[in-house]
Amino acid sequence: MLDGTYYQGMCVLIAITKDHVIDWQFCDREKIVAWEALLRKIPAPDIAVVDGQRGLIAAIENIWPDTKIQRCYFHIQLTGTKYLTRRPVLEANKTLRALYTSLTDVDSLKAATRWLTEFHAWYQLNQDFLKHRSYLANTRPDQRPKRLQAGQKSWYTHQRTRSAYFALKRLVTHDQLFIWLTERNNLQESLPRATSRLEGGHNQPIKELLRNHRGMSESHATVAITWLLYMRTENAEQPWKLVTPHHWQYTPKRRFVSTTNDTGAPAIYDTNFSWEDGNGIQQGWAGRAQRP
Repeated sequence: MLDGTYYQGMCVLIAITKDHVIDWQFCDREKIVAWEALLRKIPAPDIAVVDGQRGLIAAIENIWPDTKIQRCYFHIQLTGTKYLTRRPVLEANKTLRALYTSLTDVDSLKAATRWLTEFHAWYQLNQDFLKHRSYLANTRPDQRPKRLQAGQKSWYTHQRTRSAYFALKRLVTHDQLFIWLTERNNLQESLPRATSRLEGGHNQPIKELLRNHRGMSESHATVAITWLLYMRTENAEQPWKLVTPHHWQYTPKRRFVSTTNDTGAPAIYDTNFSWEDGNGIQQGWAGRAQRP
């Protein structure tokens, strides 16, 4: 499972198995080059569970071309809510949202086949609905899209419905929807269908760490996150075992030695006190206007 979480304007990309952290990568944001730097450090797995971030998927295709991708159901359903809302009005949108929400009920290959049949049936029933177009001459300004290209005279009426449909269609076309089921029998183990284990098990503790220790600098926060993730790796050593004898060596702090001039008085510029500097005991209230 792969995901990134942000902190103090920075980002840490994390790779985990079901049991422990594998590796991580610090960067400014989730992008292809950052994900590739992380993936190069890890042997290619059979399956990668991801949230759908484009840079991550592109990096997997470049570095792990034979790895199969399973898209996180939670993030898929967030996409459906984004386009269709939680309470759609149009009948086509209601049934399409039902397909999004029913993904979590799919628990076998037979159920997956039934879901795919219903998905294709939805398109056959609503393909003309998806092709509806609105025209500039027949609409009021408030009914037009916010961004129209120069000379554009028409557009798809139900653009959000189209976006919701094609988001699912891409997953079906690229076989990223039911990998957790098709590969379960081959690998003889239960496979995840969401990145929830990473979100709640590792990303959330990072957020809590930073919340409980507010005020850490960026470098200090990075070190703290590194230790948190390291202690969750498979063969993490206890911190005290990493201490070597040279860590216990005492290094005395350098003391400042004041220099003096030929008369034995303190030098003009140093850290010693001097009345000539005008630093004598001050009396009164600074800033108070004097009365005549």
